[in-house]
Amino acid sequence: MRDDTATSAGNSPTIRSTDITGLGHDVFQIDTRMAGYRGITAGYLIRGDRPCLVETGTAPSAPVVRDALAALGVGPADLATVVVTHIHLDHAGGAGDVAGMFPAAEIVVHQRGARHLADPSRLMASARAVYGDALERLFGTLAPVPAERIRALDETGTIDLGGGRRLDSHYSPGHAKHHVGLIDSASGDLYVGDAAGVYIPETGDLRPATPPPDFDLDIALASLRKFRELRPSRLLFSHYGPVDAVLQTLERSAEEIRVWVDGTREAREAGLDLDHAVAMVRERTRSRYAALRPGADPSITEKFERVGGAATSVSGIMHWLERIGSGSSS
Repeated sequence: MRDDTATSAGNSPTIRSTDITGLGHDVFQIDTRMAGYRGITAGYLIRGDRPCLVETGTAPSAPVVRDALAALGVGPADLATVVVTHIHLDHAGGAGDVAGMFPAAEIVVHQRGARHLADPSRLMASARAVYGDALERLFGTLAPVPAERIRALDETGTIDLGGGRRLDSHYSPGHAKHHVGLIDSASGDLYVGDAAGVYIPETGDLRPATPPPDFDLDIALASLRKFRELRPSRLLFSHYGPVDAVLQTLERSAEEIRVWVDGTREAREAGLDLDHAVAMVRERTRSRYAALRPGADPSITEKFERVGGAATSVSGIMHWLERIGSGSSS
């Protein structure tokens, strides 16, 4: 799964044709190759009159993104907008570096994340407390984005893609309080970030993404209802790729969240600590996922565990249960 072979003489990643996938409507998926792994983090270029990049990936992903955009005919002066669904480092960790590479681009983020892009010190300190020595290998360091180049979104907002095309943002917390979903007026694509979970295209598995400290069950389910009301034609997952079965996928996303919440609540009420709660929930949900069944491709199993880590999701649910005093499930 990890790919360390595609490097240039300067030790920075070089783009491969398989890293770029055309999705129609002048939309291109870019494998941003977090920590050298393929098929885990995706960015998307909407190419047109005002080219727009959705998601930067991590800081070490910035050269991958730059080379992919160059291969698609978008040079340093051409990129008009960079928009991130939220400021977690696998989605926006490259924002500062990409801003430096594309000096004409406006950087768009929800208002609750804007100050962290301008001054990432608190965000990086929090990430360092969680990931320790693995932080640099996984995510690198988020460089500051010049404050004057940041545009902060409110409950809704619009990004001009040129030619009458636009990207409309819709506040969708639950996964994170600075999360937005983005819908393309021309293609009908909805960029779901992490609000609908993580998707494994090889098996069709979908697992919730419920990390601390912001996960909230009711808000997460409300965000999914909002996504349904937008009537998108396709879902574009940051982890990972396009999904055409919109309604079925959003319904399954809500179901997966409820299953994990119920399992974590049961573990908490049984007095289990976090490690034992993770083990119990992982075991009880194992049969739901083709990637974890006997005979599954080991590389896909590894990828599934890496991108949809049970420990982070259970920890986020446990944090929420402690915050609300383990009230009733929705």
